[in-house]
Formats: sequence, structure tokens, C-alpha cells
Amino acid sequence: MAEPKFEIQMLHDRVMIRLEQKAEERRSGSGIVIPATVKLANRLAWGEVCGVGANVRSVKVGDKVLLNPEEQFEVELHAQVYLVMRERDLHAVATQETDHGTGLYL
Repeated sequence: MAEPKFEIQMLHDRVMIRLEQKAEERRSGSGIVIPATVKLANRLAWGEVCGVGANVRSVKVGDKVLLNPEEQFEVELHAQVYLVMRERDLHAVATQETDHGTGLYL
């Protein structure tokens, strides 16, 4: 007998995020190659919102958000790692429409 499937629904103000894949190496603004083994302290990362709770107001599924991945809870589903966090712990959201943005674009 097959086991039933359960859909995951985030609760309250929780957000589920899939981190963007890290590049093998990157370049600084002046063209210096930075190897993938270099870890920068307190570096924020971009991720994609995969689920939101009923009380989340500022982001929606599909948004790109800026967060600190080191301070969050991880969960693995189907060999993919996701982060689960409160909406208030997000630092920024990248959106096409804004009233008070930074003027910077991804």
C-alpha cells in the first residue's frame, strides 16, 4: 500500500527558502578571481521563497530575498536543502515593482 502524500504548508510568519547555488569561483569588481574555498564572514545570500505562512505580508512565493543563511534552520526534502525562518529575519526582497527601493537591480 502506498503512503499518502502530504503538502507542506508554512505556519504563522514562517518562510521557506531555497538558497541559490553557489558559484565555483567569483570575480571581484576589479577582476580578481576569488576561489570557491574562500569563506567571507557574515556574508548574506540570495534565495528564492518556496512557501509562506498565512501571516507573512511582505514576500510571496517566487520572490528573491536576501538573508543570513548561517542563523537559520535547515530542512532537507527530496535531496534539496531549504531554510525555514521568520519573515522579520529577511533583510531585503528583490521585486520588479517598488515604491521605496534602493535603485539597485539584480
